[in-house]
Amino acid sequence: MYLHSKLANFDGKINIAFIGCGKFISMFLAQYNQLKKINIDTIIDLDLDKAKSNCLKSGLNKEIVEKINFLSSLDDALDRNIDIFIEATGNPLIGTQHACRVIKNKKNIIMVNVEADVLCGKYLSDLAIQNNVIYSMAYGDQPSLILEQIEWARLNGFHVTCAGKGTKYHPTFEYSTPDTVWENYGMTSEEAKSAGMNPKMFNSFTCGDKSSMEMAAVANASNLKCPNNGLTYPSIGVYDIANNLIPKSEGGLNDYDAQVQVISSIDSDKKNIPNDLRWGVYIVLKAQNEYVTKCFKEYGMITDKSGRYSALWRPYHYIGLELAQSIYSIVLDKKATGQTKYYNADVISVAKKDLKVGDVLDGEGGFTVRGRLFSSQESVKNNYLPLGLTDGAILKKEIMKDQYIKFDDVEINWKEEILTARKYQKELIK
Repeated sequence: MYLHSKLANFDGKINIAFIGCGKFISMFLAQYNQLKKINIDTIIDLDLDKAKSNCLKSGLNKEIVEKINFLSSLDDALDRNIDIFIEATGNPLIGTQHACRVIKNKKNIIMVNVEADVLCGKYLSDLAIQNNVIYSMAYGDQPSLILEQIEWARLNGFHVTCAGKGTKYHPTFEYSTPDTVWENYGMTSEEAKSAGMNPKMFNSFTCGDKSSMEMAAVANASNLKCPNNGLTYPSIGVYDIANNLIPKSEGGLNDYDAQVQVISSIDSDKKNIPNDLRWGVYIVLKAQNEYVTKCFKEYGMITDKSGRYSALWRPYHYIGLELAQSIYSIVLDKKATGQTKYYNADVISVAKKDLKVGDVLDGEGGFTVRGRLFSSQESVKNNYLPLGLTDGAILKKEIMKDQYIKFDDVEINWKEEILTARKYQKELIK
């Protein structure tokens, strides 16, 4: 039975709490009046006035907002009757700490915070299992939607050759900063401000940090491989996905069979390509025998030249507008909408510019560093510094532009939870 049908037979009330109330959660709030049996119990945010304003701007009336318990500290909410916490701060360090506290207090958690999930997700996922609660990706974000396609394909007997998403990428965007983001992203600063879009967060989409994070999350949830030297962002339209996103040994572009990849919606001249997938997700699946190959042709499926590989895509993701799927899945089916199961991938740190001793790094989407997707084995072996640990890290040596940054290059004020999580995951590498 599907979730909407199950919901009709559910007599309870689902109490939820948000940790952070930015753009993603505002999109959920815009759907709230149409959602059944969900109750916003608490919103936790450092700026409560802005959180209340976001609620009102998203369409909640004053009576609803007045019933919400607004807090500035998570600790004050842990004893409340809350079924699911949604962590949406976007800060990997704080987010990991929040997740640890929620899980240890026997509460379910949805991680909108993909940054924390990539940094410490295997530890957090295992911690949730130990505490008999659910740790879930957020439906609406691309990793969860990609996992949905992967799960569908594998369940039905297909081999998943590649999976990923589209974005607007150009090599020059890797050096984008919060000061230059909107021109690269494709809107004015006035439009962005009016929409409540954080320049540092949205710069992470532009410079490739978020793409690397999201593909790391997919690799860590699905056991797909990472490309040899980071994402390559080929400019490919949807009707060419099956021809190109297959192994090099089969005439494609991929280093491996069963890997992740992100494709660009623009070409080398920054012009839009036909049939782009900027906002969507895809998988490439392989027929396991000749009969299935014939079925692909007989029923008009888009394939590569051999006819054995077919592509399936979803043109859009609806971000926070479809977050309710995760909430209902946890309560009605006791299932996550994607979760970390492996430690396959890290996002390592690369200097955006020449950096000096004493410089303070500023994390994802900032001015100083950018991320690159690597296998966790390579990351651990080379002692590379994960991007999620860079916010506030202080350089101990000079680093040149485009140089990979290592743990030995920085001073880090370790938080106990993060140190425990990273040690746990490091010990999984064989």
